[in-house]
Amino acid sequence: MKRFVLTYCIVLAGLLSAEAREVPTTEENRPAPQSGLTEQTAGAQSRNESPASPVGTPTANEPIPADTLPAPKIWTLNECLRYALENNIQLQQSRNNYLSGLEDTQEAKAAMLPSLTASTTQGFTNYPSTNVSDRNTYTGTYGLNAGLTLYEGGALRTAVKQQKLQNRIDALTVAESENDIRIAIVQAYMQALYAAEAVEVAVNTAEVSRAQRDRAEELWKAGSISRVDFAQLESQYASDLYQVTTARTSLDNYRLQLKQLLELDITEEMNLAAPVIQESEVLSSLPAKAAIYATALEAMPEIERGKLAVESAELGIRQAQAGFYPSVSLTAGIGTGHMSNGGYESGSQIWNRFNENVGLTLSVPIFSNRRNRTAVNKARIEEANSRLSWQDLQKTLLREVESAYLDAVSAQSQYSAASEKERYARESFDLTQEQFNLGVKNTVELITAQNEWASARQEVLQAKYMALLNIELLNIYQGLGTSTID
Repeated sequence: MKRFVLTYCIVLAGLLSAEAREVPTTEENRPAPQSGLTEQTAGAQSRNESPASPVGTPTANEPIPADTLPAPKIWTLNECLRYALENNIQLQQSRNNYLSGLEDTQEAKAAMLPSLTASTTQGFTNYPSTNVSDRNTYTGTYGLNAGLTLYEGGALRTAVKQQKLQNRIDALTVAESENDIRIAIVQAYMQALYAAEAVEVAVNTAEVSRAQRDRAEELWKAGSISRVDFAQLESQYASDLYQVTTARTSLDNYRLQLKQLLELDITEEMNLAAPVIQESEVLSSLPAKAAIYATALEAMPEIERGKLAVESAELGIRQAQAGFYPSVSLTAGIGTGHMSNGGYESGSQIWNRFNENVGLTLSVPIFSNRRNRTAVNKARIEEANSRLSWQDLQKTLLREVESAYLDAVSAQSQYSAASEKERYARESFDLTQEQFNLGVKNTVELITAQNEWASARQEVLQAKYMALLNIELLNIYQGLGTSTID
């Protein structure tokens, strides 16, 4: 489901920026950069930065040189993963649940040891009758008692084994949470990289559209083209400026999503590293699908967790069956007491009333209102459900591996085809632009060629990041680290 949502987001972002077009520039027709279109200028304007001061020691009235300010942190994918695994709140709670389970195990072990309790009772009794010589009586008792369960149908030992299994399940749950965080971070990071590259395309497209509009204005003033043709290129330029704004908004939203996943403070900036991605990484060969799934069955913690849950449920059946067996317990104790009118001094009474006792208790269940039978039947149902859950986990993993594998292979094929299409579309646009400058082609033909080339660029961009995403997902399923982006 997570993978489907990400695929939908990338495709939707591609549709929103489908009109963002980029054209090749040469040394002869390279347009001069326009204020407000580049990332650097826009960023400086948004921060109200002033030009850096000359090198030297600033005075009290001079601004601090920009190069002396601390550089903002640049987040790579691996840094994001490390930070999230150390600071994620849900993951820390999962680790605390594991520690709580360890305490339960210690308690289960201690239940097999003898218990020892000390007790004392102090009492005061008043007799209101006039026929009683001593109306007030003060009594005190003191005792030390020990108990040990000798046999209880194996319930105590089974409880210890079951709790140890639960500790392993809790540890695997922590590992599963870590994997979930890895997947979420990789998805958000890929979305942000995709959006950042879309911004570059949109900015470059707007700059080229401006150059085309300026060229068309000269042709219109010279009478080479009509006012309608010039208006079409002006409209195209305005549309491309809008696409720049839309692309930057999408990038800001994806950065915010990643920042929230990392649970950074509101004052923290989310600046992503710009990795250099080679075509060989996008088209890297994949292992066989069956081999990936076999490795995933061994590597993914939820599969082992499901297996241990079945074993724990089997122990639960034994635990419930213990209710049918008799129990034997040993008790022992010492005690004494005193009474104010007992005829002895308090010290003598304590010694004379000192006693020791030992007892062996046998308890045989005869009729328990079907509690034991119900417990056994429900434990067996729980064991059956655990097996079904384990099978479901394996089938879910199979679907995810197959889907990621198919998407990766498909995206790689689409990337190769889109790259070829983009190359021919670029050549077509180059020729159309030259013919437009010579007056052979009109603005409609120029814009159409530009749109076709931009569409091909967008298809390359989508296929590129879909391939990278699914390759990384397959790495996570196999228990590997990130390899394509760092």
